[in-house]
Amino acid sequence: MRVVIVGCGRVGATLAAQLAAEEHDVRLVDRRPTADRLLPAGFPGTFHVGNGFGRPVLEAAGIDGADAFVAVTSTDNANLVSARTAKETYRVPIVLARVHDPRRAEIYRDLGIPAVSSVRWAVSRIHQMLLHRHLTPELVFGNGETLLVRSELPPYLAGRPVTGFDVDGEIRVVEITRAGRSLMPAHGLPAEPGDLVTFAVAATALGRLRGFLDKELGT
Repeated sequence: MRVVIVGCGRVGATLAAQLAAEEHDVRLVDRRPTADRLLPAGFPGTFHVGNGFGRPVLEAAGIDGADAFVAVTSTDNANLVSARTAKETYRVPIVLARVHDPRRAEIYRDLGIPAVSSVRWAVSRIHQMLLHRHLTPELVFGNGETLLVRSELPPYLAGRPVTGFDVDGEIRVVEITRAGRSLMPAHGLPAEPGDLVTFAVAATALGRLRGFLDKELGT
């Protein structure tokens, strides 16, 4: 995944380092030439100096081929303008932004741009939304360590006991919606085609849950 991140502060640098460690193609943009000092030694991505809403610097950073764009500068105005540019001008598939003033969150929602806040929670939430976007959290607890996510079970899981999907300390089935009715999973209850399942999942186990739903777990 190619990700363009505008803002190389604590959130931007931490997120960039995490994504780069996972071997994603990370491109950073910041108007401060010295902002790259927050990046770890040997950072494999690229760093570009300029405004995050300036087309020349965005294009130099490779926004035309970007899979995702994240705006995490220190000002809401810069984040909003750069995120809108990425979404409306360059049609980047995934556009996320950080919001400092919660009162402005509605503006982002109206534009169809998911927004997050707080340093620690922002890094965790953005990372989840980039890599596990089909597992959209219904609720987030604490600083994002535990989430409730819903997903329709793939057909190959039909007939298996739903409580068998639990992984101690990481994943637990807490609810099933079947034919429009909600029910609590009893021990041994078999899954049925079309079941919509609510999982309580540790943020660190999202990849495991995704692999499980993609028929990869245990193979």
